[in-house]
Amino acid sequence: MFKRTENFKEYTTLYPVVSTLLALNIIIYLTRFIPMLGDEVFRLGVHANFAIADGEYWRLFTSMFLHADFLHLLMNMFWLFLFGPELELLMGKLRFITIFLGAGLVGNLASFFLYEPNFLSVGASGAIFGIMGAYAALIYYTRKMMPELRQLILPLILVSVVMTFIQPNINIAAHLGGLAGGFLIGLIYLHPKRVNRWRTRL
Repeated sequence: MFKRTENFKEYTTLYPVVSTLLALNIIIYLTRFIPMLGDEVFRLGVHANFAIADGEYWRLFTSMFLHADFLHLLMNMFWLFLFGPELELLMGKLRFITIFLGAGLVGNLASFFLYEPNFLSVGASGAIFGIMGAYAALIYYTRKMMPELRQLILPLILVSVVMTFIQPNINIAAHLGGLAGGFLIGLIYLHPKRVNRWRTRL
């Protein structure tokens, strides 16, 4: 299910939203190597609780597209590359981007309300956990029909949650908030009555 065998052209054609998010994150990361510009992009986009409290609410979104270093970017983009396509196909472009941004927003709001004013954070992790949360919602609705999906996804979610508490310098609130946000949005989008309405339009 999550084996990616497409070539570059096939991947970008089949999964335009995931491809755009991957490209956007990579391009924004590369700006850090442009003198002055990179520092300014980071300064204006980082999740800073004191700045958000002063009304700079855009940081709740822009921080999803900034990463601390190459390894941070690589890990998040690997998960998006691997698990995003199937959800985009299932949900459609608009619903998928809603899950990504909505879950990321929930994670960042959790960080804002739970951490101290000088707390700083960057990364797409909350949104990535939101994708996993949406899969958890799919498991909830298909638990009797697709047990193999549960066997595949639940261990990944459990390991990811455990690693959240083990690894240093992790925004726990963003991870768990994003997971919860993705699950709740997924419950709405994947409700059997709603899915049946999608099918009648196809």
